[in-house]
Amino acid sequence: MNTKPALQVVAEKRQWHHQPTAEEKARGFMGWYSRGYLPHFDAPGTWQFITYRLADSIPAERRHEWAEAMRLEDDREKFRRMELVLDRGFGTCSLREPRMAQMVQENLWFHDVKAYRLMAWVIMPNHLHILAEMWKPLGVVLKNWKSYTGTEANKILGHVGDTFWQADYFDRYIRDQKLYRKVVRYIENNPGKAGLVREPAQCPWSSAPYRGPYGSDELPKIPKHRAEESGQPCPPETNAKKPYE
Repeated sequence: MNTKPALQVVAEKRQWHHQPTAEEKARGFMGWYSRGYLPHFDAPGTWQFITYRLADSIPAERRHEWAEAMRLEDDREKFRRMELVLDRGFGTCSLREPRMAQMVQENLWFHDVKAYRLMAWVIMPNHLHILAEMWKPLGVVLKNWKSYTGTEANKILGHVGDTFWQADYFDRYIRDQKLYRKVVRYIENNPGKAGLVREPAQCPWSSAPYRGPYGSDELPKIPKHRAEESGQPCPPETNAKKPYE
């Protein structure tokens, strides 16, 4: 399987794929970029499949598997290997706790139709999957998600200054309707695949119970009164360099 450094992948993508316009740059969108570990694509209106994880989700003895996966050029194989590690449920799995999962879910809801359009999500014991149409820069949105929920998680856990989320994240932009439907099914079926529930709609920390008929193209109906009362205020936009019972 081919492997390339993230910065090389980014340089090649910039040659033939999307180049941000002056207006997009002024709004903080970066096009293809990397923070040194993974390549990221950032443009307004893109449908993004985003995964991020808890800081302790990969134990030291498994980090070589994760590093090898992240160096792969093929996004599908990279994601498959990443999920094999995450779905083993390593670490404290703090997102199993209903209070923690609800706090994270309501934070996602709070930013819906402000920073993005939320299309699908699931909160797993040690990681999240989110599908959204991005209206603000990807790095800004991730910073907002992690900074607020990391602070609130430490309050719930009684910790001070602990790192709750792993710094980086995986994103894959959705090119067509076929891939969109495949990703929605993947996200909503993830708890069942991991043996946490029998049916997708049984997971309370997922878009499945809010979508309607299984397999429907309808967007999930987010309870807006809950979204408006929770989460956190959107900070000024800046450029970005036991739930399962």
